[in-house]
Amino acid sequence: MSDAGPKPADSPGAADLCGRQIGDFHVLRRLGRGAMAEVYLAEQRPLKRWVALKVLRPELANDQTYLKRFEREAQAAASLVHANIVQIHEVGQQDGLHYIVQEYVQGQNLREWLSRNGLPGLTQALGIMRQVASALAKAAEQGVVHRDIKPENILVTAAGEVKVADFGLARVLRFSETELTQVGMTLGTPLYMSPEQIEGQPLDPRSDLYSFGVTCYHLLSGSPPFVGDTALAVAVQHVRKPPRPLEALRPDLPAALSTAVDRLLLKNPDQRWQSARELLRELYRIHRQHCPQPSPEEADLWGSAGLDLLDDSRMRAAQRLDTAMREAEALSGRRYRWALAAAALVVCLLSGLSARLLLRPTPLLPPLGAAPAHIPRQPTAVRQWYYASQIGTEEAWQSVVDYFPDKAHYVARARQQLARIYLRQRDYDRAMTVFDDLAADSNGEFRAFGLAGKCGILTLQGKYRDSATVLDDLWPIRQELRDAQMRKLLDYVVKENRSRLGPQTSQQWDDWLNEQFRSDV
Repeated sequence: MSDAGPKPADSPGAADLCGRQIGDFHVLRRLGRGAMAEVYLAEQRPLKRWVALKVLRPELANDQTYLKRFEREAQAAASLVHANIVQIHEVGQQDGLHYIVQEYVQGQNLREWLSRNGLPGLTQALGIMRQVASALAKAAEQGVVHRDIKPENILVTAAGEVKVADFGLARVLRFSETELTQVGMTLGTPLYMSPEQIEGQPLDPRSDLYSFGVTCYHLLSGSPPFVGDTALAVAVQHVRKPPRPLEALRPDLPAALSTAVDRLLLKNPDQRWQSARELLRELYRIHRQHCPQPSPEEADLWGSAGLDLLDDSRMRAAQRLDTAMREAEALSGRRYRWALAAAALVVCLLSGLSARLLLRPTPLLPPLGAAPAHIPRQPTAVRQWYYASQIGTEEAWQSVVDYFPDKAHYVARARQQLARIYLRQRDYDRAMTVFDDLAADSNGEFRAFGLAGKCGILTLQGKYRDSATVLDDLWPIRQELRDAQMRKLLDYVVKENRSRLGPQTSQQWDDWLNEQFRSDV
């Protein structure tokens, strides 16, 4: 589990814990350092499982008032049992060390994931948003406010599961107001803080929804709505400045999704979504409207964790159908087919659900020419894509293409990553082949990505006039190019072409790229 950046060499007491036994936990290695705790990977030997061990920093452990609050809130947060929340197993102390033991999540935090994979597609984005909102709904029901929702506290596993971390340092609403104004009241990250949190006002779950809105804005646009040279500069913007509407940056997104995120970012809590439950219903409505024929992997992404929050008869019918289908998969041969048909018929008669919701069982054998055996086949294309995103190798991304050639969207996403790898390796021939395929795609985003890549390679090969011709083809769809790395490559292309060809390249490109980079800062 990723927790923080590198630790200074003179930080006290961190490396000393490696190899030590703390309670039932054998400390293996340090994972990182947070503002409040050192984080270690440890083995809980009696249960033979790995855990993340968070040890409170010494300067905080000496404050008895803080310690009591820390332990009480951590114990309350441990009651948050939910598929999308990192589970807290234990709170304890030994030899003056105060620690929290929590679930160890193998994966990347959302900031790392975005840095490696770029902006997600609509289905992936909705899947991530739904799972985080589901976690926040559970926390709100328990009276817990996280106070530090940000990409670093959202973990993405290879299977596409999303878990919210650091609820152990959250605020519990049932504590008295006097206690709440003590140590750590304003904990949070300025880039993602709500206006009321910055001003030190009383917080409720709507503050987490604002921070979640900032995170969603980052997820969908590539950067937070407010940036600045100092924490104070960012904080002032959160309090006073309206963000640029998401639709202006991502006109390709469903308008309802942009509106939903913009509503999360309203300064007045009374004007935001009033609960994560409300937001979940809207996200589901957007998903249903813009993904009218959900594939099995899309159904998996929505999962069962948040279905109880959705007041929709068709969704409940889909649940019943999914249960019937899963039971039917246990049967074989003709019995399987008859049970499958009967289950589908009964549920469809009860709910009026369309036959398009039937989920096909995954083939038992991979197709001919499948990826190497050391890259395991996952049940669905989206899980294969998430698995590849954690590994990041050529073989991993190729496995998406080879195992699921009929899933055009995920194949194109995987080819984007393959093109990046070939470009970094300076294997321009293979990169150009991929960019050519993407440039011929009917999807504007993939076409723009492919054309930008072609421009880059042609310039790198000294074919400046050919590159300028492709630039002309890219200009009409330049707004579809949302990948920050490819925009930087284009910036190099425009400047290099101009230095070689003179002022033939349109000044419009410079103006547009400059505007893009200002929004990426």
